[in-house]
Amino acid sequence: MSHVVAIGAGQAGSSLTAKLRAMGFDGDITLIGEEPIPPYQRPPLSKAYLLGEMEEERLYLRPQVFYEEQKISLRLGKPVSAIDRTSQTVTIGDEQIQYDHLVFTTGSTPRNLPAAIGGRLKGVHVVRSLADVDGMAPAFQPGKRALIVGGGYIGLEAAAVASKLGVGVTVVEMADRILQRVACPETSDYFRALHTSHGVDIREGIGLERLLGDEYVTGAQFNDGSSIDVDFVIVGVGITPNDQLAEATGIAVENGIKTNAYGQTSDPHIWAAGDCASFPHLGQQMRIESVGNAIDQAECVAENIMGAQKIYAPKPWFWSDQFDIKLQIAGLNIGYDRVVVRKTDDAVSHWYYQSDRLLAVDAMNDPRNYMIGKRLIEAGKHPMPDVIAHPKTDMKALLKA
Repeated sequence: MSHVVAIGAGQAGSSLTAKLRAMGFDGDITLIGEEPIPPYQRPPLSKAYLLGEMEEERLYLRPQVFYEEQKISLRLGKPVSAIDRTSQTVTIGDEQIQYDHLVFTTGSTPRNLPAAIGGRLKGVHVVRSLADVDGMAPAFQPGKRALIVGGGYIGLEAAAVASKLGVGVTVVEMADRILQRVACPETSDYFRALHTSHGVDIREGIGLERLLGDEYVTGAQFNDGSSIDVDFVIVGVGITPNDQLAEATGIAVENGIKTNAYGQTSDPHIWAAGDCASFPHLGQQMRIESVGNAIDQAECVAENIMGAQKIYAPKPWFWSDQFDIKLQIAGLNIGYDRVVVRKTDDAVSHWYYQSDRLLAVDAMNDPRNYMIGKRLIEAGKHPMPDVIAHPKTDMKALLKA
């Protein structure tokens, strides 16, 4: 009887194991996770959960009884210490688990600030796990002062929650503008104005020199000579793929765990999916850090373990909640050279083009145009930019064109 072992009990691991059972896989399935709780959603951690609007159990992707009913063995709170590819075994503590197929769904880890500039001071937090958020939650008190290092989506979401809870917030971004790595200037401008209107102090083009404090963080100095007092710090400066375990076994690593178009690594018995995995797309080994990718890629790997030989074709989508704005993104804006702005009432959307080819759309409180954009991109349809910009265009009709 075949045994599939997945290392990493997050969105990808949960999706993979559930898909295997849904497809009729009747072998053994083991899902190994370092954290002591069942697989859970991460996006609400820095939003609804931190705001106290969601209980822990509602974070769970599936109730624990699901895994019992589906005969998926959950091995939680038990990190893997070794993998032997020759004997096809995974070691947990003093126990060895045999596998026929091994899947890395190990996710990613937030980058920390260097210890030399105060990154290990108490009161300095990252946002990734339930324990991370539980650890920082008591600091979110009215009148406290927070520094957010990094003006990406994680940093801005944390800034919005802190501001809502009455915390004074400063966001510092080393790049010329917030969201520079992931969005066009128009989207950056939109969210800068949103945060500023809620009293958030956004400082762009400025680097953190060092954090101040003996044991607990008390302040920050910046490379423009300015300084501020702070009560706590949240670091949102990107993530790195958890590929160390795979690399230690001799598996090829390139921008994460390198896979082919089917999700298979350089070892034919070992696969990878989610944040930790890179796959061939647009002429490069690409990683997509999103819930949608974790689900879709993991399910594709499950199908291929079952013999489908299905090439993974990503259909990227993302979202971010900040104050009363829901940002929804479809597609990848890599290589864009033009942005078309479409405004309707209180909604706005930004459409990314490379010449006349539609690449992506950012939609702010505009779910209708988001869905139309997503369907256009997935169907390979490219309405002319001037058509998108025209306020009287029947957007839904573009799907039938």
